[in-house]
Amino acid sequence: MSSCRPVRQANGGPECRGLPGRHIQNQAVGFAIRKGVAWSRNDDLSALALGNPNLRWGVDITVANGRPLRLLAVHLKSGCNSGRASTDPDCPVLFDQLPVLEAWVDDRAQAGEAFVVLGDWNRRMASRGDAFFDGLNDGEPAAASLSLAGGDRSAACKARYREFIDFIVVGVEAAKRLEPGSFEEYVYDAPEADHPSDHCPISVRLRR
Repeated sequence: MSSCRPVRQANGGPECRGLPGRHIQNQAVGFAIRKGVAWSRNDDLSALALGNPNLRWGVDITVANGRPLRLLAVHLKSGCNSGRASTDPDCPVLFDQLPVLEAWVDDRAQAGEAFVVLGDWNRRMASRGDAFFDGLNDGEPAAASLSLAGGDRSAACKARYREFIDFIVVGVEAAKRLEPGSFEEYVYDAPEADHPSDHCPISVRLRR
């Protein structure tokens, strides 16, 4: 997600919708953590930005209420929601983010950690044979096998878009703690024009 703010070009991104003096400035990735939940912050996954100040880092935390659970929040490059056309300027950037994510996943799997990667992937990864998800979920090592908490469920947030681009992706150990049937999408009780966001929240429950 990004916002339009009156910032100098040196501090912001491209001009926003042709508005003079306003430039696109990315919103940061993060977590909202309920008071009383024990957690610690790990180093941000800064490599996910590929050295580009207009791309977002991953935020990495460990929740320690009960058995530890490693969580990585992401917001990946937009514009390449399907396919992998080299002529699309957004797709090479998104696919350059893939090995960064894969390295993080592989490290968690080799350490035997329960982990979840969640957020706005800007990608229709539930589509059969999606090149991005298949590349991330390549089965090497076996402990790095991934699954989508929502399965192949269709999105209901927007009438035009029936496929999710927001996902909760769980590793092998985290998948063992998923409560069956707990995945939910929270849609707004209002016309689409009045929605407070172009995304609807999703959630899932994991046992401690």
